[in-house]
Amino acid sequence: MDVLPLLLLVAGSAAVAGLARRTPVPAPLLLVAAGLVVSYVPGVPGYELDPEIVLPLVLPPLLYTAATDSSYLDLRAHMRPIALLSVGYVLFATLAVGWAAYLIVPSLPLPAALVFGAVVAPPDAVAATAVARRVGLPSRITTILQGESLVNDATAITAYKVALAAAVGEGATWAGGIREFLLAAVGGVVVGLVLMVPIHWLRTHLNEALLQNTLSLLIPFVAYGIAEQVHASGVLAVVVVALYLGHRAWEVDFATRLQEEAVWKMVAFVLESAVFALIGLQLPVVLKGLGQYHGAQAAWYAVAVFLVVVAARFLWVYPATFLPRLLSARIRAREGAPTWKGPFVIGWAGMRGVVSLAIAFSIPLTVHGGASFPDRNLLLFLTFTTVIGTLVVQGLTLPPLIRLLKLPGRDVQAETLAEANAQAQASRVAEERLDALLTDERNALPPPLADRLRSVLERRRNAVWERLGAVNPVTGETADDTYRRLSREMISAEREMFVKLRDHRYIDDEMLRTLLRRLDLEEAAAYREAA
Repeated sequence: MDVLPLLLLVAGSAAVAGLARRTPVPAPLLLVAAGLVVSYVPGVPGYELDPEIVLPLVLPPLLYTAATDSSYLDLRAHMRPIALLSVGYVLFATLAVGWAAYLIVPSLPLPAALVFGAVVAPPDAVAATAVARRVGLPSRITTILQGESLVNDATAITAYKVALAAAVGEGATWAGGIREFLLAAVGGVVVGLVLMVPIHWLRTHLNEALLQNTLSLLIPFVAYGIAEQVHASGVLAVVVVALYLGHRAWEVDFATRLQEEAVWKMVAFVLESAVFALIGLQLPVVLKGLGQYHGAQAAWYAVAVFLVVVAARFLWVYPATFLPRLLSARIRAREGAPTWKGPFVIGWAGMRGVVSLAIAFSIPLTVHGGASFPDRNLLLFLTFTTVIGTLVVQGLTLPPLIRLLKLPGRDVQAETLAEANAQAQASRVAEERLDALLTDERNALPPPLADRLRSVLERRRNAVWERLGAVNPVTGETADDTYRRLSREMISAEREMFVKLRDHRYIDDEMLRTLLRRLDLEEAAAYREAA
């Protein structure tokens, strides 16, 4: 196996993603554009997206890291709009886009058109939320988009399997399709529920962070593989397990959490970068197979399908937002009156991604009896143009659209106040615990050390309140910011001296590593990331 193309893909996409952080352009869009350009550079290896790799090996870790970073309580609080989008909208889009494709492309049979509808139905799990976080969308909209992206792939994959069975002549019926859909959904949830408790127990009983993080890397693949083995939804199994583990992550020791966060940030960064670059690199593949369709005809089909995909989302989002309020007095009493702006942003945030392309490439070459699958190459092309169109058109215009609509962003002042109150309560409990422990002679400490424990607790308590107060007129820093910066400078000076002592052979490398790790932990505590 030639690993050089894979290394080039990972290294090149990581470099472009790193560059994107210095530009106002969202990373997914720059990666897709780079892939499109590079795909026609002479000497660049051909990259054909393999669904046997993307679905079982790339999708599970991306879903896992997205779900562990999500809030189970927030998702549960917004279950109705999330379910209406992740299940209802995907099924509606499958039928609406499929029917429209059947009318637009004269040679396309209805079963094959419904296969295409299922392929392009699910919005991407990464692109919309990446843009949403970057522009500071209200937390409710961000939560709904996150929740939709966690489940909609499962709905689309199941709908695709049902439509494909009808298209290839396997005698699929509506009743059979509904039964398969329910079995996949319920089965995926059940597999996740069965796995989540023993996996969490194992995570909390392993004594080494290295072993715990090795297990963490295996979890999404194990959950996905077991669910798919019993013909259930691997996507839902991964999401259920990840939501449970993320909700109870506080029960794992701090070393595991620190290491796990770094590991999964790296994994998500590499995979997200690679898959978006891979989308752009598919252009030669889909054009090569287009065959009988000339440029103007194929372009007309692509534009028409893109417009239908965009319109279908709005046709679902607005009724799904306002009809439940009209039909239920309890919803009207519990929830504030929505404006047209929030649903508009959700409707415009329906960008497609690599899952749609992976499903499209899994369309078989032949149907029952050995005949070719109708217009398979055209469907690949239309999927590609839909993905590119939504990423470029909607992805580029979403940030200015949000600014134009002047949606209220996160209330930073209120969040900081809530954080300060929480810290004050936690500090009070900790101080009471410390006082109780110091009354026991087994815990006797010299007064300077006991005072140090209290001063650290006091600094944590005051640090959040200081963010609400005045700042240094020269630097613009709060007192806590200055404290952390000075702490970091002191630790940096210690680190440089340790290295100098090693270079002069006063200490060896093993001792240097021990001392540096101690400083790293102190720096992590003193200069924690404000997020």
